[in-house]
Amino acid sequence: MFFLTYLRRELRRRMRQAIFIAIGLAIGIGLVITVMGASSGVKAAQAKVLRALYGIGTDVTVTTTPTPPKGAQGSAPISGQATSGGGPSGSNGGPHAQVCINGKCFTSGTIDTLDSGDYGPLSTATIARIARLNHVSAAAGGLVLTDNRIVLPTGSNSRLVPPTSVSVNGTDLTHPKLGPLSNASVTNGRTFTRADADAYVAVVDSNYATARKLHVKDTVTLANKKFTIIGIVAQPQASSPPSVYIPLARAQALATNPATGKSMKNQVNTVYVTAASATDIGAVQRQIAHLLPRATITSSSDLAGEITGSAASAAKLAGALGRWLAVLVLIAAFAVASLLTMAAVARRVPEFGTLKALGWRSSRIVGQVLGESVSTGIAGGLAGVGLGFAGVAIIDQVAPKLSATVPSASGATGPSTHVIGGGPGGSLAGPAASHATIAVPMSASVTLGAIALAVLLAVAGGLIAGSFGGWRAARLRPAAALARVA
Repeated sequence: MFFLTYLRRELRRRMRQAIFIAIGLAIGIGLVITVMGASSGVKAAQAKVLRALYGIGTDVTVTTTPTPPKGAQGSAPISGQATSGGGPSGSNGGPHAQVCINGKCFTSGTIDTLDSGDYGPLSTATIARIARLNHVSAAAGGLVLTDNRIVLPTGSNSRLVPPTSVSVNGTDLTHPKLGPLSNASVTNGRTFTRADADAYVAVVDSNYATARKLHVKDTVTLANKKFTIIGIVAQPQASSPPSVYIPLARAQALATNPATGKSMKNQVNTVYVTAASATDIGAVQRQIAHLLPRATITSSSDLAGEITGSAASAAKLAGALGRWLAVLVLIAAFAVASLLTMAAVARRVPEFGTLKALGWRSSRIVGQVLGESVSTGIAGGLAGVGLGFAGVAIIDQVAPKLSATVPSASGATGPSTHVIGGGPGGSLAGPAASHATIAVPMSASVTLGAIALAVLLAVAGGLIAGSFGGWRAARLRPAAALARVA
């Protein structure tokens, strides 16, 4: 009881000094909380982008490089030249177009193919092998495809109609929480059920539906097959979602492997994997690399390295410069608090000398100084938490929207397509891989971890300052102190 009474009296008697020390600690702790809040906001924005690219619950994706079609030099289109005779390309009476896709050439009719683009095939047995690995919680396959539709000119109209390409995703209906569709929210109709596994039904992205004026119960044509739209979904802005989702079994039956020209039945080209915990992702990657040496294994940290723009710059700034700035200010605050405490002890030499002469031990005097310093530190910590909340609120108000440039989620560049005649230059390429720049709102937040850290820093600051002051008080000799009293 006497300890608390003496502590309260000394703090009240040295109120100005206590307030000054508390303010110094509050500024340092408030800056730390502000930097942590801004950093968590940037990381949350980046994580939102990554979740949109991957799908909720997906930690790792597995793909392979496709084998070029037979007789083709890589998967890039080969430029062709118009055949001789007739008028200018594209005019009536001009030459007919010859279109070559995956080694097959056509001169008339409508060509509608569903092709695996930049990704090579993987056996469905590979999914089970990955699912059995240690630290793997779940694994699901998918097909990232492109539907390419080309209408060749007829004798009455030799003009080549521009081809159309639609990104398509074959979705595993038994794992709705893995893959791109796991991020989607239904805006109209419904999503897939397991009963739809072999049905010709589709779910379409809301942006695609709006652009094509599609509604539930309308149909879309893929690989010359009509799919009835059962639902329209909206995806996060960062996801660059496929335009159409169809059941995986239907996609496997209709898709064509560019390397062989055959159906992709019992094949996928992407495997979505969930690790048992975030700390297991690295181990899962290494195991899959050992199982599939030629596979491309991508984690969220790998994708984070591909994201550019102000979001990535802000993440680096908050993670490096902001952290060191906060540490330097905190060190300065601790140093000032320590110096002021030591100066206060120097002014209290007669007081401590008298207490020693009355029988107080050095440990009791040190404990008293530590108690005063820790009390001041806690007051500074509470004020620092308030400053941290204020700093985070200011950041939310004044921070501009961040931008992130992300790779296209479809990952498909279409099949190798070669057109001879019927169009300018005589060539036609599949859709190229693209990147999208999106706006990412940043919302800084103060977490419970940041508040706990603030309390720990406040106590640590008080202990450090009190330790120096107590060390000086412990060295006092009663005779020298009493001499100063006289």
